[in-house]
Amino acid sequence: MSTTSILFLAFGLGATFGALSQKTHFCTMGAVADIINMEDWSRMRMWLLAIAIAILGSAALHGAGVIDLGKSIYRTPTLTWLSHLVGGLLFGVGMVLASGCGARTLTRVGAGNLKSLVVFLVLGVTAYMTMRGVLGVLRVNTLDTIAITLPGGQDIPALLAAAGMAPSTALAVGALAIGGSLLAFCFARRDFITPDNILGGLAVGIIVIGGWYVSGHLGYLAEDPDTLQEAYLATNSGRMESLTFVAPQAYTLELLMLWSDSSRKLSFGIALALGVIAGSTLWALVTRQFRWEGFRDVADLVRHLAGGALMGFGGVTAMGCTIGQGITGVSTLALGSFITLLAIVAGAAATLKYEYWRLMRE
Repeated sequence: MSTTSILFLAFGLGATFGALSQKTHFCTMGAVADIINMEDWSRMRMWLLAIAIAILGSAALHGAGVIDLGKSIYRTPTLTWLSHLVGGLLFGVGMVLASGCGARTLTRVGAGNLKSLVVFLVLGVTAYMTMRGVLGVLRVNTLDTIAITLPGGQDIPALLAAAGMAPSTALAVGALAIGGSLLAFCFARRDFITPDNILGGLAVGIIVIGGWYVSGHLGYLAEDPDTLQEAYLATNSGRMESLTFVAPQAYTLELLMLWSDSSRKLSFGIALALGVIAGSTLWALVTRQFRWEGFRDVADLVRHLAGGALMGFGGVTAMGCTIGQGITGVSTLALGSFITLLAIVAGAAATLKYEYWRLMRE
């Protein structure tokens, strides 16, 4: 399949995600806020349903030999646990300050939210600085030096295989145990079963699986004619990718700033990000929900600037966001992804509780 086809498919996946996020109010920060403020687990169950579907579907593709999850950035022998922990905590704090995670930022941009446009710019610049700039030097020389190396891999199936279980059995056991448990938890409450909750969870999980299939199967080249090496078409990482929304925002800004540089190309992640904005815009226009929204005051501006910066640094440091690690990464059953997921939720919950305490005090 050609690079152009891969990019169109990525854009379509992103557009579908953007439209469905608008329709179903799929939002990780909102899910945590609902629990803290109203003890309502509905949106959290929607998110967990997406994780369950992504785990089971990704494991099925891997087990069938359609993709190799070991070729993603998540399943590596080195577990940079401190980076996952610190990055996840900072991202969780940042997404509360910025009124949403990286994915939510893109959907809000599509619906006319100018605050989210500012967050997008700050997040993208900070993420780029953390990947290749001054913050990247700091990250590599401090947080990333604290790591554990597991020769067999730091994903759950690899650990089970190291304990003596057959690799195929280990994958099935890990996926069924975690994915099945999440499904049972999601459907334990009948009030969760509404059209939007089911649609949001199922669709996002399937879109993540679709991302793996497009990038890891349709975009896979056993031998690139130019380099004579294995390659994945149109990916910034050089490995197979699925939904993630921190680094792609940085690469989007890089492409726009260096458009005349022929070495800069539209990538899978950029196409996904642009698709989310397009899908969100289309849905907002069709349902007449599109409206311009700006900052209330200087304090609101500062809050969103800080949130965008924390998400940019935290997302790159933790190797992903609520979607990139929380669903896509977790679907590979990598330990680093679970650490990041828990850290993001903890950071967001702590920030929401602090804000509630401050509000009550005032």
